[in-house]
Amino acid sequence: MPAGFPPHSTTASLPQHGDRGFPFAAAAAAAAGQAPPRPRPAAAMQFMLLFSRQGKLRLQKWYVPLSDKEKKKITRELVQTVLARKPKMCSFLEWRDLKIVYKRYASLYFCCAIEDQDNELITLEIIHRYVELLDKYFGSVCELDIIFNFEKAYFILDEFLLGGEVQETSKKNVLKAIEQADLLQEVSDPPTSASQSAGITGVSHRIQPIFMSLIGESKCREKSIG
Repeated sequence: MPAGFPPHSTTASLPQHGDRGFPFAAAAAAAAGQAPPRPRPAAAMQFMLLFSRQGKLRLQKWYVPLSDKEKKKITRELVQTVLARKPKMCSFLEWRDLKIVYKRYASLYFCCAIEDQDNELITLEIIHRYVELLDKYFGSVCELDIIFNFEKAYFILDEFLLGGEVQETSKKNVLKAIEQADLLQEVSDPPTSASQSAGITGVSHRIQPIFMSLIGESKCREKSIG
């Protein structure tokens, strides 16, 4: 070994997990016979809340362990904070040690919490993709769809996100999994003759479509839903 060179080491001068030189840390771990460190996701969601303009909670999904009392407190504070903001204000805000990312679609607010170092733009895209999935499944999805078919809204979210991270980016694959689950439900629990004769297959009224707000609020006539 040439003079002046330090003894051979695979990890002494390499950046550790969490540094900007993450690929080098993975190579060092592989050379040492260890499993490479798992890369940090671009946006690991802490929780997601859906609520109306009137402050009524329509859906909640928590990816961190919290008591019911703490969940109610967080929900109350965030609903009041977001509803108090003006329409032209930024969709990102700092809250406690987290970042809140929210977006309004027609009468519903989609609100997510991420850690301070996570990417808020990716979180905004996650919200948008979830709205696209809801709209594709229900067809011009509205607030009533989520109220009367909340279990479907949760199922779509669970197929899309796992542990607060995106597990499936393909809308086609998510909708295919939901269609298969619907077929299994129909086989195991067929509709009654009374519901068939009445033609009750779901919510048929489309009040204030959520997805139309993507095209333009001017094209979507807003109606108040109590």
